[in-house]
Amino acid sequence: MKMCAGLTKRNLLVYFKDKQSIVFSLLTSIIVFALYLLFLKGTFVDAIDGVLDGVTILKERIDPSDIDTLVSMILLTGIVGSAMITVPFNCLTTVISDRENGVDRDILATPIKRWQIVLSYFMASSICAMIMNALILTIGLAALNISGDLHMGVADIASAYGVVALGCMSSTAIFMIVVPFFKSASAGGAFFGMLSAISGFVIGAYIPISQFSKKVQTVCNLFPGSHITIMLRNAVMNGVLSHIDEAIGGVDNGMFVDSIREIFTFKAMLFDNSLGIESMLVYILSVLAVSILAMILLYSKKFSR
Repeated sequence: MKMCAGLTKRNLLVYFKDKQSIVFSLLTSIIVFALYLLFLKGTFVDAIDGVLDGVTILKERIDPSDIDTLVSMILLTGIVGSAMITVPFNCLTTVISDRENGVDRDILATPIKRWQIVLSYFMASSICAMIMNALILTIGLAALNISGDLHMGVADIASAYGVVALGCMSSTAIFMIVVPFFKSASAGGAFFGMLSAISGFVIGAYIPISQFSKKVQTVCNLFPGSHITIMLRNAVMNGVLSHIDEAIGGVDNGMFVDSIREIFTFKAMLFDNSLGIESMLVYILSVLAVSILAMILLYSKKFSR
């Protein structure tokens, strides 16, 4: 395993050597989040306030700052959810560049076993993606905490980072199956641009998945990224929702918080079945296991040539 660890370290150094790519990966998510707060946040807040205007007792009991925090968290989870798709692919560009420059043939000439080569790429890309997404989440939470109480406990924070780690691993495993089909960095860059454009819609970062038809919801929720985003939303926002529910004091029998959970998709709808956290976790782990198996089989054939 020393050779595998050494190759993993090499792949990590190759990625982090490109400081511009790292900076722009962070800046892209931060800038998009800032634009969300500037242009989309008001729309979301106005929509919720419009509902509260019709129920005076709720408007009196719910602090406007809690609504502000709620909307900001919705937007943050959308950004991090998108990043857990785009960043892992960006981290895997090492595989494409190695193939384009013939480095993979040099690696194959060494005594290292084929499965160790595959594992080193997977581990390095997963670690890179985890670090980058953890930074994005940390910056986002820190920024929101300045403006108000997030109502997140230690368990909530730990769950959020755990979801990020799982999301990065699952996305990396899936994209490990995709990247061997790109023969040049330019082809990979074109795919990355397309991926960046559609990922936000698929996971409900721009428009809640609940607003789509049931068939479209099922298509979106076939992708693990949607489940990961929903799990992250639950981990990050359960505290503030519980706080709002306590402030209401049960006068609405929990209907307001239940409506928020339904509108902003706190459960995945798959073939008319509502999936809770446990079911989503099983689904993601199943996709991860299948992807790793497919990855091993694919690279075994590729590296045997």
